[in-house]
Amino acid sequence: MKKSFLALCMSLLISTPTALIAAEQHPEPSTIAATVSTDLYHIRLAVQRSIGNFYMFNSAEPDQRYADAARQNLALSQQHLNTLAPQLSPAALALKAQLLNDFSAYRRQLNKVIDDIQQQGYSDLQPIADLAQYNAHVLKNSQDLAQLIAQEQPYQVPQLTQLAREQSLLMQSIASDYAARSTSIGASFFGDGEKQPLDELTQLFTDTLTTLQKHPKNTTHTQQSLRAIAVKWRYIEGSLKNYNDHSVPFVIEKYATSITQSLEQLAAQYALLNI
Repeated sequence: MKKSFLALCMSLLISTPTALIAAEQHPEPSTIAATVSTDLYHIRLAVQRSIGNFYMFNSAEPDQRYADAARQNLALSQQHLNTLAPQLSPAALALKAQLLNDFSAYRRQLNKVIDDIQQQGYSDLQPIADLAQYNAHVLKNSQDLAQLIAQEQPYQVPQLTQLAREQSLLMQSIASDYAARSTSIGASFFGDGEKQPLDELTQLFTDTLTTLQKHPKNTTHTQQSLRAIAVKWRYIEGSLKNYNDHSVPFVIEKYATSITQSLEQLAAQYALLNI
């Protein structure tokens, strides 16, 4: 009897680690979807930042810091692309492959236009227009992939987490558009056609920020984060709504970067709370 009991204990001790390893090797579909959704969010944000960095670099007096930041955001995007889960459906894997191809084209083009400016002091408009088009393809395919995975898997990003992520992406998009309009590029070379006017995007940001602030599920910490974001937002809101009156790209870039980072942190707070 004792031998049988000991044998059973040993069997459990041996099988438990094996089961844990198997669970780690085969995570739940909802865990895969959540991880991929987070990676794709960070890819979109870093790609948007990189083109905004380039627009700031492509100014009358190029600042090498913006070229370095653009390439750092490229590297960050690549890191998240490298960790995208392989356990996807055939349709999702095909879209992922297209995303990787689009990102490679975007990376090459961004490095090219930066090199052009560093070597000859400027870049022609057509390569910049091509860059914007590649950027738009990466953003669209990453968004499409996130939507496809959400449809295939029993997982939805929690409401406030998703709102905070969308708000950070909107803030970065506004900042990039403002930088493009304020530098020598002008408003004619956007990658996805006619852009929504900046004053409308600014109002959308204001409305969504108000929605977040009024949500009853906020905690003391998330309300504190939102108040800090609102203070910085109010400082640049007027300049964004009246973007044709007085161009202040360096001020907008500085505050938009801080706001975007704060919204990233807020989204992470919401994600931990699962709200």
